[in-house]
Amino acid sequence: MSRPSFTASLRELTVAFADRTVLDRVDLVVGLQDRIAVIGDNGSGKSTLLGVLAGTVTPTSGDREVDPPGCLAVAEQTPVFPGDATVSQAIDHLLHDIRALEKAITEVTGALETASAADLPALLDQLSELTDLFESRGGPALDHRLGAALDQLGLGALDRARPVAGLSGGERARLALAATLCSGADLLLLDEPTNDLDEDAVAWLERQLDAHRGALIVVTHDRAFLDRVAGDIIEIRSGHLHRYGDGYHGYLRARDAERSRIRREYEQWSVELARTEKLVASNAVISAAIPRSQEKPGFGHGAFRARSADHGATGRIRQAKARAAQLRSAPAEVPTDPLSFSPELADAEPADADHPMPLVTLLPGHLELPGTVPPLYLDTTLEISPGDRWLVTGPNGAGKSTLLRVLAGELGTGHRGASEGLRVSWLRQSVSSVPEGTTVDVFARSTGMYPDDAEPCLGKLGLFSPEDLVRPVSELSVGQRRRLELAAAVTAPGDLLLLDEPTNHLTPDLVEQLETALVDFPGAVVTVTHDRRWLENARTRGGQRELLVEVGSVR
Repeated sequence: MSRPSFTASLRELTVAFADRTVLDRVDLVVGLQDRIAVIGDNGSGKSTLLGVLAGTVTPTSGDREVDPPGCLAVAEQTPVFPGDATVSQAIDHLLHDIRALEKAITEVTGALETASAADLPALLDQLSELTDLFESRGGPALDHRLGAALDQLGLGALDRARPVAGLSGGERARLALAATLCSGADLLLLDEPTNDLDEDAVAWLERQLDAHRGALIVVTHDRAFLDRVAGDIIEIRSGHLHRYGDGYHGYLRARDAERSRIRREYEQWSVELARTEKLVASNAVISAAIPRSQEKPGFGHGAFRARSADHGATGRIRQAKARAAQLRSAPAEVPTDPLSFSPELADAEPADADHPMPLVTLLPGHLELPGTVPPLYLDTTLEISPGDRWLVTGPNGAGKSTLLRVLAGELGTGHRGASEGLRVSWLRQSVSSVPEGTTVDVFARSTGMYPDDAEPCLGKLGLFSPEDLVRPVSELSVGQRRRLELAAAVTAPGDLLLLDEPTNHLTPDLVEQLETALVDFPGAVVTVTHDRRWLENARTRGGQRELLVEVGSVR
């Protein structure tokens, strides 16, 4: 029996939670060999879309068709297992389709031993079908592939009898990823698969996906991964799916073209509205200047009324007002400017342009850090001057974020010197606190602007919808709060800009804009990142200086 081809599609499908619509009448057809990457803001509905396809999220309305039901496998960011399951049982839970085939083959084989002559042909046909399907899913080599996958993902030494509840979140996600890649399913659904993977593991993952003969849908913000594996990009915006072809570069070109189109249509709409309003005003002046008709003395047959001369102007006014009302009722989309830093620092020349005074200086020695922060030893003098670009790399937990806190003056040290009036802007790795007030209120406080001035300034950046501008920050998603920090950083930039994992919670398109904006930023920039594309772009541009933070030392 040949392996059946699968069908996966959504039609007019809506998912709503309480009073919030996450997916709004979306359509999606997945081809047999489609490679689709799903991107969008945090909370936009990416994981919900995967859940609908996987059958774990029930749509509010619309149709979902996935056939056969066992044709797909899903690796979630936070997989859920039975509470008392061991690692081995968790693996069987993830591979339940292929384990069910194994069990069915065993049962049919056992039934053959006692089958009557009449039942034997049907059982043999059933066994043949089950065996063909099991082999098409790679069943005979499953356990070998699974062991190799666990090794590549750093879980090879994991005790299979260990309770899965004792694993970290990253370990559980990697366990799900290993099982999904080994499932032999036609359609793989992967939610942020590169999270918590080192470079070798990511390279191995990319090779596995290259070898996959079926379809793939992956949620990811990893731009290098997008560039490597995606054929189509689906961006979720305001509950709708926007699909772009020709991979990641095709998506970037299409988004640039969209922005150009929106700007062109808005300019045309504005010109037409201004022309129409001018027509109304000019014809109103003409109409007012024309004297009203009046009775005149006549000859013989009595008085007659002179013909009114303002009927043409009145008609033109009526038509122009109708056109203006039509334009206002269907306004063109307001374009947003590409992300850029406020130009206020551009005019600030250092006292000695050839040898500017350092903004921050750290002297060699142990950095004096209070509390339980791991100690850091600085090997050499670190001077950060205007225009400098520094990359800070190193393993997780080594102290990279701690170093940024020292540079910002947040953690005290006797070895830090800073220029007078140093202004520091900081895009933190995670948004821990939630300030009170609306989005506009918090932006105004962060930038020192009046709220009336802050609203149009923030709106022009295009980081928030009009309704989100007046929402309490406590109601914003993590990604939206990250955007709010970014808006403040580019609007009221400091002399020293600290970027801690700047690609976290931002869409790839917005990260691309941030990278471009940084090229002309006159202040110093210190960046902590694991993002492969960011590192590659920074090193390609040149002029980057690097710090390696290992456990206990900075060099």
